[in-house]
Amino acid sequence: MDYKELALELHKNNIVVDTHLDLAGEIYNRYMAGEKEVIKNHYLENFKKGGFNLIVSSLFIDELFLPEMALRIALGQIRALIEDVESCQGEVFLVKTKEDLNKAVNENKVGIIISFEGLEPIGSDIGLLRIFYELGVRAAGLVWSRRNYVADGCSFIPVEEGQRGGLTKFGVNVVKRMEEMNMLIDVSHLNDEGFQDVVKYTNKPFIASHSNSRSIHGSMRNLTDDQIKAIADRKGVIGINAIKNIAGVTDGEAPISKLADHIEYIVNLAGIHHVGYGFDLCNGYYSSELKFKFAPNNCDSLSSHAEAVLLTEELLRRGISKEDCKLIIGGNFFRTFNNILV
Repeated sequence: MDYKELALELHKNNIVVDTHLDLAGEIYNRYMAGEKEVIKNHYLENFKKGGFNLIVSSLFIDELFLPEMALRIALGQIRALIEDVESCQGEVFLVKTKEDLNKAVNENKVGIIISFEGLEPIGSDIGLLRIFYELGVRAAGLVWSRRNYVADGCSFIPVEEGQRGGLTKFGVNVVKRMEEMNMLIDVSHLNDEGFQDVVKYTNKPFIASHSNSRSIHGSMRNLTDDQIKAIADRKGVIGINAIKNIAGVTDGEAPISKLADHIEYIVNLAGIHHVGYGFDLCNGYYSSELKFKFAPNNCDSLSSHAEAVLLTEELLRRGISKEDCKLIIGGNFFRTFNNILV
């Protein structure tokens, strides 16, 4: 069997989703440096080669700008994203509704969903959730790997720290309000205590947009078996993160094979309906003058979205069926967003 051709066919003819890309931040930084048409010049071709129908763009604020500039930069990122999407002349558009979601699939376009990666931009003002919703934000990672008014983030590696907390009183109100507003809750970067509180204080499906299995690689950024089962029990989905040090790729190890290990583990533990792609590709965003200190060069297991077919090819080679691969490459996350959006 030609697994490569079969993977290409699956990506061409089925829904393909990536639930984490720092796209808005990259566009904003490039706009501030005078560059325009970022998606068209740096991403669109690879989105098409990979067959992607839906990309979730995060709003991430670097610590340098916290707390004073968080709101301003988040608004700037949304503005830059909107302008850049408009420059794509209809090939890319913002997804705000269930109708938009289905348009991306039926018209073979690239839909962009905006999500927070850390709720620092709302500070302690829950009313700002409504404002960001009106601007098109439809999901939120509650934290990045640091503390904010909502909760505590998890560290990437063991660090010296005081007592960790879960959701704050404000955080409990935030997750309840998000469910009322049909905003999808994302627990990637949240610490274990906060994860338990999300399970306790929410009722709808939630996701981990870019996290892997802690049993495969013991980073706190990854999920325990019990957490994976809890997401599955709530009918949520886990997006596999392609950053090498989160996947646990060691020197000399094949990155694609390691990502497939995480997917197989989650499938065997929780079922085929609860895993997808959430690659968090950083090589474009964090290169040259845009590079952040925590993202070293060549940190990605995939060079671009066009290489997503290589992972699907590996899954097929391991015996995962075509129908199950359809769920992994996009069907599972599409189902979740379709159930949340109105």
